[in-house]
Amino acid sequence: MKDNNIILSGKNIVKTYGENTVLNGVDINIYKGSFTVIMGASGSGKSTLLYMLSGMDQLSGGKVVFKGRNISGLPEKELALIRGSEFGFVFQKINLVSSLSIYENILMAGLVNTFITEKEAREETERLLEKMRILSVKDHLPSEVSGGEAQRAAVARAVIGKPCILFADEPTGALNKSNTKEVLDLFTELHNEGQGIILVTHDKEAAIRGNHIIYIEDGAIV
Repeated sequence: MKDNNIILSGKNIVKTYGENTVLNGVDINIYKGSFTVIMGASGSGKSTLLYMLSGMDQLSGGKVVFKGRNISGLPEKELALIRGSEFGFVFQKINLVSSLSIYENILMAGLVNTFITEKEAREETERLLEKMRILSVKDHLPSEVSGGEAQRAAVARAVIGKPCILFADEPTGALNKSNTKEVLDLFTELHNEGQGIILVTHDKEAAIRGNHIIYIEDGAIV
């Protein structure tokens, strides 16, 4: 791919915790609209790399460039604005608000996005409920739906603001085989529609969904 298609890059990324080096000079390019998979064994540094690229954690060295801008040294308030408007997040632990319905969880994410109106947020919530095949459980609490339905709701919540990049950290790690396939099918569908995705996984079945696969071992890309 051409360099002008690079939307996010990490240059010589280093992350240390005390004397423990988790990432050791990682260089990585993420291309616009790509489905990038970061693979590696447990403890290899793959999730840490995702946190560095998304601005969720501070680098010990190196830099992260998003849309041509070095975001590594930005104040937390500016980073939060970028995360809120440009990035979406899905994790292994489904962090839905337990006291809100599936519909309300998705809608609230839309309402905090200042770029869409309340009417647009409600319309987009309904569209995503149908797209994620969870319309029938929209009034249920997260505790009242299956793990797969809850994770699809979490994906809907992550993409309601139309993020540039969807970051997913082991999103199927806690799901059974059938629910895993449903969530991965959804990621494939989103990518085919143009959604940029960075997926961290150790699962080969998940990894083959990507079109750009990176393997990390002992804090370095191999």
